[in-house]
Amino acid sequence: MTLLVPRADEVDLRAPDDLGPRRRGLAGRSARWLLYAFLVAVFAIPLWSIVATALSGATIPPGRFVIIPDQLTLTNLVDTWTSERILRYFVNSLIVVGIGVPLQTMVSALAAYALSRRQFWAGSIVMLIFLCTMMMPEEVIAIPLYLVLSEMPPFNVSLLNTYAGMILPVVGWAFSIFVLTKFMNELPRELEEAARVDGATDFGYFWRVVLPCVRPALGVVTVFGFLMIWEQYLLPLIVAQDTEMFTLQIALLNLRQDDMIPMAVVMSAALLAMLPSVIVYLLLQRHFHAGITAGAVKG
Repeated sequence: MTLLVPRADEVDLRAPDDLGPRRRGLAGRSARWLLYAFLVAVFAIPLWSIVATALSGATIPPGRFVIIPDQLTLTNLVDTWTSERILRYFVNSLIVVGIGVPLQTMVSALAAYALSRRQFWAGSIVMLIFLCTMMMPEEVIAIPLYLVLSEMPPFNVSLLNTYAGMILPVVGWAFSIFVLTKFMNELPRELEEAARVDGATDFGYFWRVVLPCVRPALGVVTVFGFLMIWEQYLLPLIVAQDTEMFTLQIALLNLRQDDMIPMAVVMSAALLAMLPSVIVYLLLQRHFHAGITAGAVKG
């Protein structure tokens, strides 16, 4: 009987080809699950603690939160959301943001149209001045803003304790102007020339051609503008001198500092303050994602 011994060059000592991809796939899945766990710990747990505290019927000491609600109840939410004081503050915030966001978006669109489609020698300087306002903290301009609003030129009319005093300072926002200007710069000049041939005026070209083309950018600036105005604290604090003019953000601080108000009620008011932002994002989600994606591709 002859024993066949394979030659050295015929022996395959390599590991199976699928072990490497399997190990890499397992490592990738493990890293992905660790990332998910980290994101849940950072974002979901604080949000859930607010919800759990608001739904808890037990007495919670000031400054404490719960993860698992004790004596589950909806009484705190119902009492908070039907309170006349909270609803008054909520309506004040809705009035400010309901008027401020459309005005801010329109003014920003007009300013961006002038900077992008009407080239002039000081255009870069004007844009630089706009961007410099984003680098200045609100606290720096608090006193000058109060003095201007107390004697609004040219008629020296006081806008303190009025809705106009909380709306006019946020109508012009450098971020919205910057985003819309960059999008409008990408529009080809041939569109304007074709519109001119058809007899379109400046406003007609702006309204019928430019705005539809930059609709994704309008969604982006609307979402960010809503969040900026809705979360304003310093400006309403300066303007509102009567408790009837307080916005919901100021009311939350007052509720938080009152030890007689249960923590569950404070968290219920916080959920009420979060609700409009979530609704606006869901309504404009498609335009928001389209604007972010288009900006990423162009950048």
